[in-house]
Amino acid sequence: MDMLKQHIEAIIFTSEQPTTVKDIQECLMTTYGWEMLKEAIEEELQAIVEKYTDDAFSFELVQIAGGWHFMTKKDYYPTVATYLHQKSRKRLSTSAMETLAIIAYKQPITKTEMESIRGVSCDHTVQKLLEKELITIAGRADGPGKPLLYKTSALFMDYFGINSPKDLPKLKEIEVEENMIGDAPEFEQTSQEPAVENQETVVAEEVITSEEKNINDTAEN
Repeated sequence: MDMLKQHIEAIIFTSEQPTTVKDIQECLMTTYGWEMLKEAIEEELQAIVEKYTDDAFSFELVQIAGGWHFMTKKDYYPTVATYLHQKSRKRLSTSAMETLAIIAYKQPITKTEMESIRGVSCDHTVQKLLEKELITIAGRADGPGKPLLYKTSALFMDYFGINSPKDLPKLKEIEVEENMIGDAPEFEQTSQEPAVENQETVVAEEVITSEEKNINDTAEN
């Protein structure tokens, strides 16, 4: 049972949720065949707690929600809060913003419908928006193959300060501003393919122009 304390630390550090004594017992038993008493593990946990009370550490081991979890010490809350805020406000790519706008005004909408409006594939962009929890899956359409339907998420509503898609501004009221959410700009085309990128932009603009009336009608309804 060498380095027992370190094994326990590693288990707790890896877990995204509070880790119980039972979780630790089961992990050590499965991995090494160690049959650890609850008291022995709790003794090591207290030793770990004492270790991280030292000011040299910016985090501590806390008992919470029936388990144990590493958490930032309160003195560092402002720094962490600022970092998380900055991270959440990184920019989306132009393609992601276009796709997100289409979903917002046409939801629920299939990926094929998005692609017919944008004129390019939306696979990668939709996946990124799902990962950022700005959109969610709203079920399946009744058409052939029953494709997935997508809609904006509660996080999207919260970020933009609206209660429902009906609160979105009309397209004619929108002024283009610098986007500040999501990831740093990413490009679907490389710098070696400017002609293709320009072609996509022209196609997208033409389609969006033709769709503007329908999108306005959908938002009003």
